[in-house]
Amino acid sequence: MAESWVNSAERIGADLHLEISGAGAGGRRAALTRALREAVRSGRLVPGTRLPPYRSLAADLGVARNTVADAYAELVAEGWLTGRQGSGTRVAERAEPLGTGTRVPKKAPPRARGPRHDLRQGTPDASSFPRAAWLASYRRALQQAPSEVFGPGDPAGRAELRAALAAYLARARGVRADPERIVVCSGFAHALRLLFTGPDAVLRGPLAVESYGLGFHRELLSGASVRTVPLPLDEDGARVGQLDRERAVLLTPAHQFPTGGPLHPSRRAAVIDWARARGGLVLEDDYDGEFRYDRKPVGAVQGLDPERVVYIGSVSKSLSPALRLGWMVLPERYVDGVLAAKGEREAWVSVLDQLTLADFVACGSYDRHVRRMRQRYRRRRDRLVDALATHAPQVEVTGIAAGLHAVLRLPSGTEASVLKAAAWQGVALEGLTGFRHPQATTAAPDGLVVGYATPAEHAYGAALDALCGLLPPG
Repeated sequence: MAESWVNSAERIGADLHLEISGAGAGGRRAALTRALREAVRSGRLVPGTRLPPYRSLAADLGVARNTVADAYAELVAEGWLTGRQGSGTRVAERAEPLGTGTRVPKKAPPRARGPRHDLRQGTPDASSFPRAAWLASYRRALQQAPSEVFGPGDPAGRAELRAALAAYLARARGVRADPERIVVCSGFAHALRLLFTGPDAVLRGPLAVESYGLGFHRELLSGASVRTVPLPLDEDGARVGQLDRERAVLLTPAHQFPTGGPLHPSRRAAVIDWARARGGLVLEDDYDGEFRYDRKPVGAVQGLDPERVVYIGSVSKSLSPALRLGWMVLPERYVDGVLAAKGEREAWVSVLDQLTLADFVACGSYDRHVRRMRQRYRRRRDRLVDALATHAPQVEVTGIAAGLHAVLRLPSGTEASVLKAAAWQGVALEGLTGFRHPQATTAAPDGLVVGYATPAEHAYGAALDALCGLLPPG
């Protein structure tokens, strides 16, 4: 009968799974030697792998320490293992395993390199993540965390984070937020899934959307059998006067994505009037409301009527999309339905990350980071505008009073050729047409959506030079 690896209370080394078959010829030492040799030959133990110390492996396998020492010594002599004072016993470095032809899985080929210059919208400068401040908050959160934190998470989110968000959103975004109406999620897409998917979906279509937006969101909604109806845009934002029998409308009122500009005050009031009159609901995507440059802050529409607006935000633009942290501020009547859709336990968002963000907000680090990045992104935007004025004065730049991207208006018929040239030269760019709703009836101007926050600081100048070299002459 085979003897398998078992856990030991005396364990001092790493785990190593071995199956020692019977006593056989030579007893346990020979069986252990064969098992180790086969593990190396098959590639399960790759070159450089450190093996457990004699005492540790002996305790796990229930054999004498000398048995393990003798097996190791034999394999060192054969060249399978190496042993050095102070560095332990390791699998020997060799290009291919020895033996009967069992091959080690080859290393995966290296991934294709990314673009030389990345000017796509949607991400902040990853090199600017506030590592030291985040680590300080993480340490405080971990030290102060009650033991319950390490059990199943509350689907509503940690109370500490919901309280910190309620205070911050009220102060900075004009949101009327009770912590009991906040549900933590992993971002905007997760919020849509919680609201619209499943047999007991909280909301159902049709859903009015702006005629320009993220195709990913439209695909997600389509997959949930939600029909989206495009609303035309003009210089005052979405033309909400055209809302009809839709049950809800999805808007980016602080900074229309991707064309830029806030929803006009009269239209903010009008969409709330529509929701009250029709029993409808406004979904407010406040994706980058913290970043504004040449205008006064624009508060959340949610503040006009918290019972008619679902306010959705995240740290994807302000900190990093890698954190997967977002939130919904819900009308009271939807809280239970969203929690039911989320399930009995938190399955999406790390509880420790929630506690870290709560501390990060409460101690003022979040405000300091946002203000610092607001100044940095404003300088980047100004450099973009200056570069275009110098090298491509024929190109109009719009949507630059806020946010992390700008729209460059191109001569009609040139968008596709510019994008093709950009791909050829290793410049990652997105065309304005790609964000247009397939059923939109308004004319589709040519343009580029340029994310000036994406490149690292040291690479930004070269990225601007590459961009200007792609633009059609005037």
